[in-house]
Amino acid sequence: MRVSDFDYQLPQELIAQQPLPGRDQSRLLVLDRKQPELVHTQFSQLPRFLAQGDLLVINDTRVLPARLAGRKATGGQVEILILTPEDDRRWNCLAKPARRLKPGTELSFGKDLTAAVLSVGEQGLCQLEFPRQGKEFLHAIEQLGEMPLPPYIRETLADAERYQTVYSSQPGAVAAPTAGLHFTPSLLEHVQSRGVEVARVTLHIGLDTFRPVAVENVKEHKMHSEFYQLSDQTARAINAARERGGRVVAVGTTVVRVLETLTGQDGVIAAGSGWTEIFIYPGYRFKAVDGLITNFHLPRSTLLMLVSAFAGREKILEAYKEAAELKYRFYSFGDAMLII
Repeated sequence: MRVSDFDYQLPQELIAQQPLPGRDQSRLLVLDRKQPELVHTQFSQLPRFLAQGDLLVINDTRVLPARLAGRKATGGQVEILILTPEDDRRWNCLAKPARRLKPGTELSFGKDLTAAVLSVGEQGLCQLEFPRQGKEFLHAIEQLGEMPLPPYIRETLADAERYQTVYSSQPGAVAAPTAGLHFTPSLLEHVQSRGVEVARVTLHIGLDTFRPVAVENVKEHKMHSEFYQLSDQTARAINAARERGGRVVAVGTTVVRVLETLTGQDGVIAAGSGWTEIFIYPGYRFKAVDGLITNFHLPRSTLLMLVSAFAGREKILEAYKEAAELKYRFYSFGDAMLII
């Protein structure tokens, strides 16, 4: 299986640069895997496609304002993107330009935050040690950092909260779980009023969101680890939904990765936390997920491979082609798809 099997052409003007004024005003393409026709509607109509007894699983990660403008003692400027923690003080980061850094370099990000370079690796990866930790560290980057918008978004975001879900609560991601950006508090209430339960997991989205697939053979690609948490309460809710015959609908590919990591071959899920490197592409046998809400993903990406595994590569590419013809908005601030 080749990465080029997951390529498609997209006009640049269909890459959404700003969110719509209303979160739930995005368009929604519904792909029913048992039906030949696609349904085109609005995201606010999502409750119509859910049934009493279903369970909606959301990712409550919160994006860190992880892009920091640093300065060396010599005056040289370096941009740092904070990725994942090694411990309370050491963080894996991306540096630009990395060639300006070497172990022992001291960086300043304003009067309230400094860091020391511990190591420099390939492709801009480096490890920094910050003297601040915990809530002090988070407070400092909230004051100094910028939201790490994807490189295909070239316009400035007026309201940083529009790159957070309305239910985000656990800081630690460097990119938003974009399928959840379409929800409003009232829409969630409407979903629950139809007898659909809502449960939470956490997966802090990391490096792979920014890293292209560099190999041609899909099986040779290695995913980076991302931290997840799933509570006893959520595990019980998922298992109960299964027992009553309800569908487990994942809001985003990040939720899929958590659920598929923790679900056994018998379909029973257990609570847990840790780091997952699960890579889902066509041929994968799903154990936990019956439905998926997702955005439209980049060509040749691991996310496109995951949705192709869930719905079938040809169906997904045909749906993407129809969405492009109908001028859907693509990627992070774009429209959504429901696969059932």
